[in-house]
Amino acid sequence: MLVAVSATALSVTASGCVVVHGEREVLPATTRAEAAKALEEFTAAYNKADEAYDGSLDADHTTGALADIDGARLKAGRANSPEGNTRHVPLELTDAKFTIPAKAGWPRWFLADAAGNKGGGTRWLLVFTRDGLDDTWEVAYLTLVAPDDIPEFKTDKDGWAEAVPANSTELAVPPGELSKDYATYLKDGGDAFAEGPHTTGWRAQRGKKSSRPGLATQYIDEPMTNGDYAPLALRTEDGGALVFFTTRHFEKQTAAAGASVPTPNKDVLALTDGEIQQSLTMEFVSNEVALAPADGPVEVLGRIQGLTSAKGE
Repeated sequence: MLVAVSATALSVTASGCVVVHGEREVLPATTRAEAAKALEEFTAAYNKADEAYDGSLDADHTTGALADIDGARLKAGRANSPEGNTRHVPLELTDAKFTIPAKAGWPRWFLADAAGNKGGGTRWLLVFTRDGLDDTWEVAYLTLVAPDDIPEFKTDKDGWAEAVPANSTELAVPPGELSKDYATYLKDGGDAFAEGPHTTGWRAQRGKKSSRPGLATQYIDEPMTNGDYAPLALRTEDGGALVFFTTRHFEKQTAAAGASVPTPNKDVLALTDGEIQQSLTMEFVSNEVALAPADGPVEVLGRIQGLTSAKGE
């Protein structure tokens, strides 16, 4: 008798268990128990790194935007406090909820939504990703969002969520174009994004800073969409999507003749190359989470940004 075999790759482990690799098969990214373990391991590594100001202690548990932001923060901390973080308070994440999409191919990923002992009453949203069965789960995105802003996700009968492709045309803005569109919006404005602190509020703040007596400030915004910076999106019950994406931002302060650039704080100085004479250019990486509807403006719910480098001239 001939038996049809699916395209799913199978291997037999030393224990005799069959492992489904799932390059083509639509499968849940992980189990809820494994997701909980990944969150626990990340939190432990994050706390060790923060206490010691040592980026090597959580480097295996972060990637993408969070790796850039967290790595630079720890580098500056160690430069200014080689003995470690004397103000360290362990991060505690509780009441965790996991949204796990079923999808084919790698990377596989899932969302953890937890309460934290930092950040007030906001919820911590962490997106874990990995590129293979033997890889460690790494957090690519970390944002803080008000509980009421977190949408209901579309799930199947087994409770698995739906990942939205980067090129989806079912949304007002495809997830793969959100980073580029956000960078363009910050420069030119427009109606593609709803009003809020991370859109109209941020543009207004920049406008006030751009021209001060004796100091000019210029901004450049760039999309980041490749590799571990790729956007990740979950289908919501209303047909839209919750999208996590990354952008890069440059802020250049230039002093007029006879004036000087304000002295930055010690953390900025720790990440600055060159001597600050007439200008200071700072580079930031930002990770955002937004609600992209089927139609209408995109709402940016949360954004965490970190200085990654600076140059004095």
